[in-house]
Amino acid sequence: MKLLVANRGEIAVRVIRTAREMGIPTVAVYSEADADSAAVRMADEAVKIGPPPPNESYLVISNVVEAGVITGCTHVHPGYGFLSENATFARACADAGITFVGPDPDVMERMGDKVQAKAAAKEAGLPVLGGSDGAVSDFAEAQAAAEEAGFPVLLKAAAGGGGRGMRRVESAEELPGAFDIAQREAIAAFGDGGLYVERMLEGARHIEVQIVADGLGGVLVAGDRECSIQRRHQKLVEEAPAPNLPEATRTAMHEACIEAARAWNYRNAGTLEFLVDADANFYFLELNARLQVEHPVTELVSGLDLVAEQLRVAQGGVLSRTGVAPANGHSIEVRVNAEDPAVGFRPSAGRLKEFTMPAGPGVRIDTHCRPGMLVPPNYDSLMAKLCVWAGDRPRAVARMARALDEVRIEGVPTTVQLFTEIVREPSFMEGKYTTAYLADRAEYLPTLGSA
Repeated sequence: MKLLVANRGEIAVRVIRTAREMGIPTVAVYSEADADSAAVRMADEAVKIGPPPPNESYLVISNVVEAGVITGCTHVHPGYGFLSENATFARACADAGITFVGPDPDVMERMGDKVQAKAAAKEAGLPVLGGSDGAVSDFAEAQAAAEEAGFPVLLKAAAGGGGRGMRRVESAEELPGAFDIAQREAIAAFGDGGLYVERMLEGARHIEVQIVADGLGGVLVAGDRECSIQRRHQKLVEEAPAPNLPEATRTAMHEACIEAARAWNYRNAGTLEFLVDADANFYFLELNARLQVEHPVTELVSGLDLVAEQLRVAQGGVLSRTGVAPANGHSIEVRVNAEDPAVGFRPSAGRLKEFTMPAGPGVRIDTHCRPGMLVPPNYDSLMAKLCVWAGDRPRAVARMARALDEVRIEGVPTTVQLFTEIVREPSFMEGKYTTAYLADRAEYLPTLGSA
């Protein structure tokens, strides 16, 4: 086996580390902006695939596949983002004789379309939120579906997620304007203006379940994660297992995910995302057919290496275990982004004058950054994932507070100060919060400023 790592930043470093432990040689791809990156330094080989803009380098399927062919790679790990959920890329790899480390292209395609994913979830017996049965063809259909579901509702892009092409609608009067805006955003982001209507769940939590399946009937539930602290549907803080979740609900979610994975004949890693209401009822949102940014918290409480599990499955092997992995202790992750929370989380770029991350018992850092490095303006703002583990949640919260106090970053604004406030805020310390956390507590978190 020889592995092409078709990504950059901390996830490329993360994948290379596991491959090295498994004795698998690696090839990194890089743009001109990443020529001196940590991934390039760590990989056994590296191939330049274009200039800094992603649409001229990391997103050019032919360039990435060619890099794998000329270096004799047998497999490709896409990380997350970029081409990780691109069925065309997976098929191009297969045509070139390279195995894609991820789900089958047909499954990726079906789950990448939110309407098809919702239909697949219903077929598999997962509970879903009310709304339109599929993409609405025009405003009249959207209006009828919204009135039947009851306001407030969400308009959501059928072809993608991440908050793009999504609009909350409080009343029938707001619907026309929101429909036009959401449709324009969906076209700009995904090249597809298809929208669907979904009932808005007030006071909900965002909880997800990590699975890995071997396509042979073996399914591993590696645990669940709390991902409710978000801004514009982008996650900032994650923890595992989800706190204050009734065990009956947790067990039902895990069992439902196993049955769904088998019904879909799913293979490799995936994450089923749910909304959970105040009465602990859960509703399927979507399936992310890839490794997630927040996978380290699951690894810390399960003792699993999820990338290793992916690579075993991609080689036709079986999982190290099946069923539900027990959670040992508690883990929390914060995303250290090159963003300024005081001005609406505006992304920032610049040279790092200092970059010192914490250490000590129960601390894990996933990063590609180092002092003197230039943070380029071309890519996602994620600089590092600061993760902690402890025997229980109170100790994990205290450990995260200590670890954040040790961070020293100079050269670009970051989200670190915001997290130092969050981990000392009472509702977070109690583990009682919803997706409205930041909006509800803006006045209590000074760093948020005008966010």
